Amino acid sequence: MTGPRAVALGGGHGLHSTLSALRLITDRLTAVVTVADDGGSSGRLRRELGLLPPGDLRMALAALAADDASGALWGTLVQHRFGGTGALAGHAVGNLLLAGLMDTLGDPVAALDEVGALLGARGRVLPMSCAPLDIEAEVIGLGVDPLERHRIRGQVAVASTPGRVQQVWLRPDEPVACPEAVQAVLDADVLLLGPGSWFTSVLPHLLVPDLRDAILASPARRVVVLNLAPEPGETAGFSPEQHLAVLSQHAPALRVDAVLADVAAVPVPDRLQRAAAAMLSPGGRVHLAPVAVADPAVPRHDPAALAAALVAALSELGPAPVVGPSGGAKAAAERRT
Repeated sequence: MTGPRAVALGGGHGLHSTLSALRLITDRLTAVVTVADDGGSSGRLRRELGLLPPGDLRMALAALAADDASGALWGTLVQHRFGGTGALAGHAVGNLLLAGLMDTLGDPVAALDEVGALLGARGRVLPMSCAPLDIEAEVIGLGVDPLERHRIRGQVAVASTPGRVQQVWLRPDEPVACPEAVQAVLDADVLLLGPGSWFTSVLPHLLVPDLRDAILASPARRVVVLNLAPEPGETAGFSPEQHLAVLSQHAPALRVDAVLADVAAVPVPDRLQRAAAAMLSPGGRVHLAPVAVADPAVPRHDPAALAAALVAALSELGPAPVVGPSGGAKAAAERRT
């Protein structure tokens, strides 16, 4: 299997889902990961060592680990989190490994490539910037006046706010993009934004000027994958079309070729169609498909179903350099015919 050159942009569990699906379609895969996390183990290492927060990078690497016994072992190990109450409590092994390599090599991209080799990763993981960034947001609904605007700072604060996020931006201003990430986007055949925490994992890629410009200039097919449900905190109460509205608000020039959503997560398809129309490229369309795991209590994408839906959506766009599905993706497609 070779497949298209695919770049997935995001962070956390959403990016893990996308990568798990894409690896059923292609071996030429790059993850571009947000670097603004300031909570948990990642936040501790970031504050103590001044390094990139490693957690989302670690999760992306684990999603790409080889299918053999060695890949499974190392993939499990990097995700292992220490318990107890001591200094290591709460730290994931992969976070410590990445932090140690970044500190030793002085180059986060080289550190990620080394851990990728250890895992036998099918693809590459890159940070969206080689310096840690901060997210700031303008939020309403935090005070007596429900329309009063407040500024909050930090990924955890934004993700968990009880208010309604209006806009986000990054600090420092005009952050510098990782050059390898920019080149990967420019060379891509397919770009995927989402799913994931919308304001803190998806939108930040469009707030790094050079990376945003590369996304807009790339000849790749651009696909937005919507979340299965609103997230408590930053997108509580958001409809699918509101997710697209804030995407357009933060990147008005962005045009996409496909918007992919789970059919059960879109109660009013016509509204999503109208919202998407403003940002679809000529020939682009909304694709609704059953892409969630069977258990409705767990809002999580099914990798095989998502892979099959992606292949179907991309195939309808014409002569794009996309091959047919293989393995689990093909089986999922056959189950739906």
